[in-house]
Amino acid sequence: MSAWAEIFCIILPLKFAATAASESIVRMQTDFLVVGSGIAGLTYALKVARACPDQKVTVITKAAADETNTKYAQGGIAGVTDFEKDSFQKHIQDTLVAGDGLCNEKVVEIVVKEGVERIQELINWGAQFDKEDDGDYSLGKEGGHSENRILHHKDVTGKEMERALLETVQRQSNLTILKHCFVIDLITQHHLGYLVTKSTPDIECYGVYALNLQTNQIEKIVARITLLATGGNGQIYRTTTNPLIATGDGISMVYRAKGRIENMEFIQFHPTALYEPGVRGQAFLITEAVRGDGAILRNKLGEAFMERYDSRKDLAPRDIVARAIDSEMKIDGTENVYLDCRHMDKEKFIHHFPNIYEKCMSIGIDVSIHMIPVAPAAHYSCGGIKTDEYARTSIRNLYAAGECASTGLHGANRLASNSLLEAMVFGHRAYLDSVEKIKTIHVAEQLPDWDTRGTTKPKEMILITQSLKELQLLMSDYVGIVRTNHRLIRAMKRLDLLWEETEQLYQTTTVSPQLCELRNMITVAYLVVKSAQLRHESRGLHFNTDFPGKSNLLQNIAL
Repeated sequence: MSAWAEIFCIILPLKFAATAASESIVRMQTDFLVVGSGIAGLTYALKVARACPDQKVTVITKAAADETNTKYAQGGIAGVTDFEKDSFQKHIQDTLVAGDGLCNEKVVEIVVKEGVERIQELINWGAQFDKEDDGDYSLGKEGGHSENRILHHKDVTGKEMERALLETVQRQSNLTILKHCFVIDLITQHHLGYLVTKSTPDIECYGVYALNLQTNQIEKIVARITLLATGGNGQIYRTTTNPLIATGDGISMVYRAKGRIENMEFIQFHPTALYEPGVRGQAFLITEAVRGDGAILRNKLGEAFMERYDSRKDLAPRDIVARAIDSEMKIDGTENVYLDCRHMDKEKFIHHFPNIYEKCMSIGIDVSIHMIPVAPAAHYSCGGIKTDEYARTSIRNLYAAGECASTGLHGANRLASNSLLEAMVFGHRAYLDSVEKIKTIHVAEQLPDWDTRGTTKPKEMILITQSLKELQLLMSDYVGIVRTNHRLIRAMKRLDLLWEETEQLYQTTTVSPQLCELRNMITVAYLVVKSAQLRHESRGLHFNTDFPGKSNLLQNIAL
């Protein structure tokens, strides 16, 4: 966006919320509000509900309760459980190396050391991880890890963790899950008529405005404490491993509310998503654990190429592997490379990766006979809402955890299987801080209702769907694995036009999930491009051919 557009974006999006009431408004009140039902949100919700049985806890999700990024995490969760072969220090060092100089070392130590207790809690809640015949946990190894330390449940670890948490959460009598409820914006002093800017001290969150998709009513949900666990933003790209819900809603809302965002340039592309010609949108993930078990990447000539890029070969960190694959595809003029599992024990493969085996067989690929066609796909956002070591954001009474947060753990590149660990650790730390803080927070009164006056229903959905396609195309072509200054400038110009058209639509039509998601994705895409333009070096997941080397200045890009 141009400078004037950025200023315009700050002022206009909330104007309808700051005036008189709409006749469709519904007011709700809760003590703890959690936006998102993945592992970060549910960990937090369960703990505050148990610690404060007299307080009301409300979890909002815009889809079904289990439709989260957590559900699609295949590989596992990293944690030191075998202290004879592994150690905290090794896990810390692996994380720091992957993060390429931008990790917060204190946060890394916190997550690695406290994560073991969080994993045990999850096991106590009923999560089942695979074990060897002798009863010890079966520990996998993934790219960037020096030891086998990945706990997993077949190749659907996230789904198993989500199941265990949901079953436990649903037994809490003071905890309610509101499904199919789309959060539009945070409520702050802005809605009380105050001028709020990035430099405004003590911005406060009083709750959210949300669209109930079942009643089609705008609900004003007033909360004493709010936690955002809204997941990632992979849907800004044409091909991603993320589900359709990953539209950057939390990050976008905090940016509009003048909260701090950082490191958005670091978008992790998973090296091995299943390549299916003509298929766009959510790609099927081939977990890194397959390479951990011995699978080999090969180009169209059948060459094992990773040894040309890194001494760790197929188990190098994801940024290196993704760029290597991108390079091989450009050299050969192909749209994919191959993952060779033919030499692996078939029965063991089926036991360990039943979901992957079944998916491959469904499209005619027998992994014992054929190589699996793979290509990189947008996978994880290492940046996000800036938080401290207790998940506190720059906005008072607002916390963030999970992929939407930038805690300092990942730096410039996330180490495989650290994300689920981070989500649980910061869900727990947010709980520790907020159960003390809530004693001093009073419910905000006389907050304005959402106002729909002057708006009409959109006449053509194509105005939204076509803009979404344009957004995903420009991000994939101009802001992908390898970037240039010229591509970033082009991307920003096109985003500028998309933003203008979408804001005009937003100001004149009634809100819908499709319009709000598009708006959020444009904002997040802008943050990614702007952060990429500000980083004059190549580091971790951000590689710019105009700045191929690293600078001596280690800094996080905050917006």
